[in-house]
Amino acid sequence: MLKKSTLEQIISSDLAAIWEILTPDQRRLIADNFHIHTFKKNQIIYAEKDEPQYLWCLLKGKVKLFKDGMGGRQQILRLYRPIQYFGYRAFFAMEPYVSSAAAFEPSTLGSIPMKLVKELIDENRDLAWFFIHELSKNLGGSDTKIVNLTQKHIRGRLAEAITLLVDNYGFEDDGETLKIYMAREDLANLSNMTTSNAIRTLSAFCQERIITVDGRRIKIIDPEALRNISKFG
Repeated sequence: MLKKSTLEQIISSDLAAIWEILTPDQRRLIADNFHIHTFKKNQIIYAEKDEPQYLWCLLKGKVKLFKDGMGGRQQILRLYRPIQYFGYRAFFAMEPYVSSAAAFEPSTLGSIPMKLVKELIDENRDLAWFFIHELSKNLGGSDTKIVNLTQKHIRGRLAEAITLLVDNYGFEDDGETLKIYMAREDLANLSNMTTSNAIRTLSAFCQERIITVDGRRIKIIDPEALRNISKFG
């Protein structure tokens, strides 16, 4: 059990975007109701059709938002990185979750009850604008992804997925190797294609010296070519 002072330090540092717009009394309420959770790789955080109860914040690790489709095939809708908030849209919409969230790797998350978040929003207009801004960004990103998944060819979709991973998680110390290791199936689920098509397209990118692949490790050799394929694919 963390001491309250330690917990407040974690919240004020990691949740700075929210912490800074709260009053002292509101900060105390957050500190009193903030809980830290650890999740194993692939462990479900919440499932589709669950009732939303918490605002989740990823503190450490990686989380995927996904939906199961026809034939049990999974579509990865979004990947979260520290520090990002999720799990609140369904509460605002007054509906169950329409997708699931799971830890992509061992992860640490913080949670705040949504009933408390609602009370704070009722008192604090700046907090309301914070969530309006977050929801608007996510909606814009979803609109762009829908267009890309329906109009781009396979090469463009996979290049865009790899570029997204670069933008979200960056590189290892060598400045070339992605700082996330994804199975071919996960890359396919992120790109809306079959695993076999993902494997063939990765092989083509390797032959063209755009990337190299070693197991789940992807190294970007020609980032400009990759972004061009993503943009015009």
